[in-house]
Amino acid sequence: MRKKLKVVTIGGGSSYTPELLEGFIKRYEELPVTELWLVDVEGGKAKQDIIYDLCVRMVERAGVPIEIHKTLDRREALAGADFVTTQLRVGQLKARELDERIPLSHGYLGQETNGAGGLFKGLRTIPVIFDIIKDVEEICPDAWVINFTNPAGMVTEAVFRHTQFKKFIGVCNIPVGMKMFIQDVLKLSAEDDLSIDLFGLNHMVFIKDVLVNGESRFAELLDGVASGTLTAGSVKNIFDLPFSEGLIRSLNLLPCSYLLYYFKQKEMLAIEMGEFYKGGARATVVQKVEKQLFDLYKNPELNVKPKELELRGGAYYSDAACEVISAIYNDKQTEQYVNFPHNGHIDNIPADWAVEMTCTIGRDGAKPHPRVTHFDDKVLGLIYTIKGFEIAASEAALSGKLNDVLLALNLSPLIHSDKDAEILAREMLLAHEALLPNFAETIAALK
Repeated sequence: MRKKLKVVTIGGGSSYTPELLEGFIKRYEELPVTELWLVDVEGGKAKQDIIYDLCVRMVERAGVPIEIHKTLDRREALAGADFVTTQLRVGQLKARELDERIPLSHGYLGQETNGAGGLFKGLRTIPVIFDIIKDVEEICPDAWVINFTNPAGMVTEAVFRHTQFKKFIGVCNIPVGMKMFIQDVLKLSAEDDLSIDLFGLNHMVFIKDVLVNGESRFAELLDGVASGTLTAGSVKNIFDLPFSEGLIRSLNLLPCSYLLYYFKQKEMLAIEMGEFYKGGARATVVQKVEKQLFDLYKNPELNVKPKELELRGGAYYSDAACEVISAIYNDKQTEQYVNFPHNGHIDNIPADWAVEMTCTIGRDGAKPHPRVTHFDDKVLGLIYTIKGFEIAASEAALSGKLNDVLLALNLSPLIHSDKDAEILAREMLLAHEALLPNFAETIAALK
């Protein structure tokens, strides 16, 4: 008889949780999750209660023996856990709104994983992830932590750079969305074997080859995207602008949609500033969508994940997270696209970097795919720049020092002035004071 599985989801009151549970229900025969614990904080209790009730109804409808639990006591939940998923947002969507609005008020891109907003989300998040890891090491040291919390690349870098914990994998739905796009535009069937050579950093990945049944179809795909006959897959929280034909053909790579922030800075800033002056920001839209979702979730007749959840931008989350968990549990050795340390496998970047790339996943976690050993030199400069930003951000999150924050901001290619970096640092530190206990002394000195 196979081992029963206990999964703990930290941030269980998230609107994404039904997506995760749907993934477990669909995979129950291969991944027999018998306990799912939803953990949240006091401020998220009302949402946690709604999600818990919906999850109970989903399990009852599916007829699978998964016990749903809810608690505000993380340590209670972790006892005996096999897998821990993290999908938390420190400060919830109000903090995200500040991450977007404050940079925009000074003429800079406002986004929750890039630039100043991404930095401050990381500063709030990394210490909390470290606290979770400490509890896991003490209470359930054999458990794997599967992190979906953004900024996933920065968080993964911090964990492997500043802790000894190794059973940690960062997941993201962007590569899965790109894979689904490829399957769609190449009209592949379930019987086709699709393998993708993907490399880079979280929210900065490129595809350099696509193999279908062992034969490359990348030229066909690239030509379609470059000529505009195919539209590259986008995510809900990024404006759908096509990359120029010249860029695609000169790179000879397929970039993910987040690279619009670097290759179309002027256009993206103009769009976001227009929304800002009209009183909008992505966080405002998301809060409206989330309110609509929770109104749906409250319906006692609802017992499935509603289609409206896809408006949040988290499509394929369950495929990203559940497939990783299943691959580890079943030692599947399947191809996935995750954040993890490459440990010298890539020959032209430092050996200690955490990267996002094609890998194979089994009981020992993620291993770099043997076919991907080199990051394309054409985009290496940009990758080095963003990795420098991630490393500096992880240092700042732990030190709580103003100069470390300023270093990270000045290393970001989205910040164009050292003086503006100081203005942003001061304003955002003060705005997030209650969520940055590491920075108590620094913030006191700013007042």
